[in-house]
Amino acid sequence: MISNALPLSLIDNPILSQWISFDEPGRVRVFSGKVEIGQGILTAITQIAAEELDLKPEQVNLISGQTDVSPMEYFTSGSYSVSVGGASVRLACAEVRSLYLDRLAYMLKCPVGELSVEDGKFLRAGKDTGQDYWSMKGEISLDRRVTGTAPTKSPSKYKIVGKSMPRLDLPAKVAGSAFIHDILPEGVVHARVLRQPWRYANLVELNEAEIRKAAKEPIDIIREGNFVAFTGASEIAVHRAAQTAREIAKWNGGTPTPDGIGSPEWLKAQPAQSRTLEAGEPGRVTQGRVVEALYSRPFLTYGSIGTACGLAEFKDGQLSVWSHCQGPTILRNWIATALGMETAKVNVFHRQGSGAYGHNTADDAAFDAAYLATRMPGKTVRVVWTREDEFSSAPISTAMAIGLRAMLDSDNKPADWTIEIWSPPHAQRPGMNGNSNLTAAEALPNAPEPKPIGDIPDDRGGGATRNSFPIYDLPRHRLVHHMIPGAPLRTSSLRGLGAWANVFAIESFMDELAEAAGIAPVTYRLSLLSEPRARKVVETAAAMSGWFHKRKLPDGHALGFGFARYKNIASYSAIVAEVEVTEQVRLKRIWCAADAGLVITPDGAKNQLEGGIIQGASFVMREQVRFEDGRSALKSWDDYPILRFTDIPKIEIELIDNPNEPTLGLGECSVGPTGAAIGNAVARALGARIRHLPLTRERIEATLLAQ
Repeated sequence: MISNALPLSLIDNPILSQWISFDEPGRVRVFSGKVEIGQGILTAITQIAAEELDLKPEQVNLISGQTDVSPMEYFTSGSYSVSVGGASVRLACAEVRSLYLDRLAYMLKCPVGELSVEDGKFLRAGKDTGQDYWSMKGEISLDRRVTGTAPTKSPSKYKIVGKSMPRLDLPAKVAGSAFIHDILPEGVVHARVLRQPWRYANLVELNEAEIRKAAKEPIDIIREGNFVAFTGASEIAVHRAAQTAREIAKWNGGTPTPDGIGSPEWLKAQPAQSRTLEAGEPGRVTQGRVVEALYSRPFLTYGSIGTACGLAEFKDGQLSVWSHCQGPTILRNWIATALGMETAKVNVFHRQGSGAYGHNTADDAAFDAAYLATRMPGKTVRVVWTREDEFSSAPISTAMAIGLRAMLDSDNKPADWTIEIWSPPHAQRPGMNGNSNLTAAEALPNAPEPKPIGDIPDDRGGGATRNSFPIYDLPRHRLVHHMIPGAPLRTSSLRGLGAWANVFAIESFMDELAEAAGIAPVTYRLSLLSEPRARKVVETAAAMSGWFHKRKLPDGHALGFGFARYKNIASYSAIVAEVEVTEQVRLKRIWCAADAGLVITPDGAKNQLEGGIIQGASFVMREQVRFEDGRSALKSWDDYPILRFTDIPKIEIELIDNPNEPTLGLGECSVGPTGAAIGNAVARALGARIRHLPLTRERIEATLLAQ
C-alpha cells in the first residue's frame, strides 16, 4: 500500500527523527503529539508502530504530549487521533523500516526481497543476519524528510493491528497512580484560585483577615487585579480559604449572564454574522408540500468525574508545566505569551486526567499553576479546581437553535432542503482568534482587550455547522448560519461540537418527513441513501434490533432510529434505541452498527462507541446549564444531573469489517445518532414530538398535557 498524500501531522513535522529514535537499547522510542484522554490512543499508536516496524508492542516506548520532544500535532480532538496521528506514525515507521532494509541489502549485496524483520532483528531468507535496528543505527540518519512513498503493510499481513490488546494505560489507573492528581512532589505548594462569578467581573471587596481566620492554618494570599490565589503547605487550609472567599467576595462590572439566555427566542434575537451556503441544482421542483420544524439544545458543561488539576515549577529561568490538556504545544505557546516569556523557556508535559471531552478547564488550571510558580521560584505549585469552580467557570458548550424546512416532491422526497442555525461559536480554546482564552490571564491587570471571535472554519469540520449538511441524496441543500459573536460566555468545544445537535435535528426531521410520507423511518432513509457504506450501516443496525420484524413491545416502549457519518468524512454509525416512557425516559436497550474502516483495536473501538452512546444519551435526556443572578446556578451534581451507571442499558455493537479502507475517526460518531434515536423513540412512544432538549420529566408532562 503506497500513500499518495501526507497527513497534516507529517506535513507539520516532516523529519523522521521527530517521530522515531533507536537510542534506547532493544526498544524504539516513538513520539506523538496526540495524548491519552481515555480513548486508548497510547495502545493504538503502539500497535501501529509495532506492526510497521515488525516489533513486539512491548518493544515500543511511546512518548506522548511532551513539548520538549513530541511533534506538534495541535489538539487531540475531532476524532483525528488515529486517522491523522496514527496514520503519520504508520508512514514514518514504514519509511524507517524501508530505509534500514535498503541499507542492509546494500551491505550484504543481496536483493531487499530476501530480507525481513522479526522483533527488530533482520533476517535473510529466514536466518539471523546478526544485525538489528540498534546495531545499524549509525548507518542511517533519521534527520531527513519523510517522503511518504515507502510501502506500508497490507492489512492481510497484519499480526498486531486489528487485534485487541490490553490497554497500556489501565494498570497504573487500577493501581491509583495514573492521574495528574496523584502527582505530589515533596514540598509542594497547594493553591486554590478565587474565580470571577461571570466573565470580566471586577473584585471590589475582599476581607483577607476573615479568610485567614477561616483557613485555620498559615496561608499566603496573592492578589493581582481580579486574580486572587491562596497558597500554603496545607491543602485543606487553602481550600477553606477559597470557599470563604467565594462567599464573601463582592463583584461588579463585567458581563453578567442575562435572563433567558440560550432559549431559541434569545438566540434568534441576538446580533449575528450570517452567511448562506448552497449546493445542488435549484429549480427542479418549485412547488410542493412544505414541512418545517424548529429544534433546540441548551448550554452544557463538562461532566468530567475528576476536576481540573495543574502543576508547575519555575526554576533557573525555565518553566515546567504538567497538565491534562488536549494541546500541550498550544498551551505552552499561550502560557509563554500570557507570561511574556520566551516559548523555548516553557515546557508542557501531558499527564492524564479523569475525563476529557473537549476544551475543559485543564488549560486554565495549568495556567493558574504556571503563573503562581513564577511568583515562587524553585517551588512546585499544585492547583486543583473544585466542583463548584468547574460548574461556574469552565468553558461551556453553547446552546443552539436549528430550523429545518423541506419542500417535498411527488414521491414525498425532499426536493429542496434548508437548515438554519443560530449559535455562538463552539471554540474558544487557548490561542483561537488570537485570544489567550485562559481565565486567570483575563483576570490579571493589563490583560489585552479580547479580539473578535469566530467559529471553527468549515474546512476543519466547522463548529455550529458541523454535520449540518446531511449525507442523504438531496438534490438541493441550503445552509443559513447565524454566528452569534457577542454571547457573554466562554463557549467552547465539547464532544462533537455542533454535530450532535445538528444530527439530532436532522434525524428527528427525517422521522417527521417519513411520517408525512406515510413510510417507515428506516425505509424512508434507505430511499435517500445510495452510498453503499452508509446503506450497510443503516441496514445492519436495523437487522440487529429486529426493526422490520414488527415484534410486540410492552406498553410505553418504542424503538427509535438515528444515523450519521461524523463530519461527513469520519466514521459511519447507526443507532437503534428502545425506550420506555412514563413520566420520564428510561433506556431499555441500544444497538449500534459502525463502519470505521480499518480498526486498529476492536475492543478500544467498541469502548469509544459505547462512551459516545452513553454521553449522547446523557446530553439529550438530562443535561443543561441554568443561570441565576447573572451567573451559573450550578454548585454540585444535584444541580447538573448526568446519566448514572444504573441508567445504562444493554448496549450491543457491531463493527463492519472494512480493513482495506482507511482508518476513520470514531470517538464522536455515535453521540449524535444516539440522541436522535432516543428522541425519535420518545416521539413514537408519546405520539407527540419533543423538539427542545433535554427530554426531562417536565417536558414530557407538558407534552402529555397538551395532547
